[in-house]
Order: sequence, then C-alpha cells, then structure tokens
Amino acid sequence: MVSLTLSVPPELKRRMDKHPEIRWSSQVRAIIQQQLDDLETTDRLASKSQLTERDVEELAAKVDAGMAKRWKEAKREARR
Repeated sequence: MVSLTLSVPPELKRRMDKHPEIRWSSQVRAIIQQQLDDLETTDRLASKSQLTERDVEELAAKVDAGMAKRWKEAKREARR
C-alpha cells in the first residue's frame, strides 16, 4: 500500500487525539474512496449527456432557487 502524508491544523489533531479508538487513516481512506466513486459516477453520466455547460448552469440555478424557496418556507413554518 502507498503511504500518504496528510497535514491537519493543530486544533483538529487535538480533537482527533481525544478519540484514539478511531482509526483515522481508515476513515480518510473511506472518504477518499467515496469521493472518487462519486466523481466517476458523475464522469460516466456527463459523458453520455447532451447538455451544454450553459444548460447545466441554468438547471443548477433553478435547483438552487427552488431549494432556497423550500428552505425559506420551512424556516417560516418553524417560527409559527
């Protein structure tokens, strides 16, 4: 297995040290693996897409606007 050195801020290291039961290298490996799986899935989907970059930007803007509206409505309902 290849070794990888990772730098973390001192405060993060201090917090990690409070949990010696956690195998942090295993956790980081799992996160990297999941991220790569997600990227590869995205690449496969994008390679079959006929959307232009502009189409994707417009769709993303609509999704963002819709999510913002739902969040504001939920926040309003929570205050009642």
